[in-house]
Amino acid sequence: MNAKKILDEVLADIKPKKRTIKEVDEFVGEINSQIKKSRISAKAVVGGSFAKNTFLKEDHDVDIFVLFSLKYSNENLSRLLKKILKPFKTEQVHGSRDYFIIKNKFNFEIVPVLDIKKAKNAQNVTDFSPEHVKWFNKNGKKYADDIRLAKKFCKANKIYGAESYINGFSGHVLDILIVHYKGFLPLMRAASKWKKKQVIDFYNVHRGKALFELNKSKTQGSLVVVDPVQPDRNAAAALDEEKFGLFVKNAKEFLKKPSKMFFTEKKADREKLMKNGYILIEAVSKKGKEDVSGAKLLKAFDFVKKGLEEFEVCDAGWEWDKKKNALFWYLAKKKKLPESVEWQGPPLIMENRVKDFRKKYRKTFTKKGRIFAKITRKHTTPESLAKELIKDRYFRERVKKCRKL
Repeated sequence: MNAKKILDEVLADIKPKKRTIKEVDEFVGEINSQIKKSRISAKAVVGGSFAKNTFLKEDHDVDIFVLFSLKYSNENLSRLLKKILKPFKTEQVHGSRDYFIIKNKFNFEIVPVLDIKKAKNAQNVTDFSPEHVKWFNKNGKKYADDIRLAKKFCKANKIYGAESYINGFSGHVLDILIVHYKGFLPLMRAASKWKKKQVIDFYNVHRGKALFELNKSKTQGSLVVVDPVQPDRNAAAALDEEKFGLFVKNAKEFLKKPSKMFFTEKKADREKLMKNGYILIEAVSKKGKEDVSGAKLLKAFDFVKKGLEEFEVCDAGWEWDKKKNALFWYLAKKKKLPESVEWQGPPLIMENRVKDFRKKYRKTFTKKGRIFAKITRKHTTPESLAKELIKDRYFRERVKKCRKL
């Protein structure tokens, strides 16, 4: 089956029905009614993928921006928004500027921003978000379906999202890439040839010198995407080397052998993992902002992986449903270590340190000008060590509860 036919089939599966947009618009209308009653100079507008009509059938998270007049520049916008949303049942989320979540059929994120006309009036990075929508609707409306394909491609391959626990491709970055290359297939062809420090500059603002003109802290990653709305910003700064490499690899493989499998999200098969000798750990995330909870889970996952280093972890991964349940898995190359291990001490010429080493360890011996001790291992199998690692305070502080399967 050729790539075009496959993409048409995928699109038929992921493209939403029109009525979804109507339901979102009706809710925005309710918020605007409350703004009018509150006598506050502001207006609510749909943001993100719903405003650009690039959302997927499965999407239930909707961004709504409440644009406040510049006369409120010196006021607490979150406090003003809280007043507006008083009739609704809200959950306040702390951030650089607090926003609110309202859950019904959708998960609405209501974000307060300044209604800026010039970049100099922005006080917060979120103030630029409505400008991203305007830019896309001006330059990329005809690529809406290509954006959907790019999102599904990245989600299926676990490289979608700029959150700190993912470090993948944000929706905004995919928008820019699709518009720049004029479609999904052209993006795949270009990405298959990308090298590290690839630069995308839609308006050619930096004339080939983005790596020299942008702040070095913004160009540390493998991909530099000059934000068309904020040309001094790398929109892909959150993307790490691993996710960049996966995108390039998957683009090459898709072009070589197109398949719907590249758009199919796969969950870990617990039974298969256990059968193949993986260590599995179930964890429940702590309550809080998604990015914060996810980052804690990632640290817990890495803590166990690092702790198992002596057993040579050859494969590891994790998944999280973004609600509370997470699964960590690790495959150790070495299934059993000797009962004892040689522990290296200081060189013999360092007499005082050698003396201290002998006090600390009972069985010592010398070899090649150094002192060594023979230590009995507490754990000779990775399973035994994993059980202890998840009891560690560092791990426990980052999850609500856990258990080894």
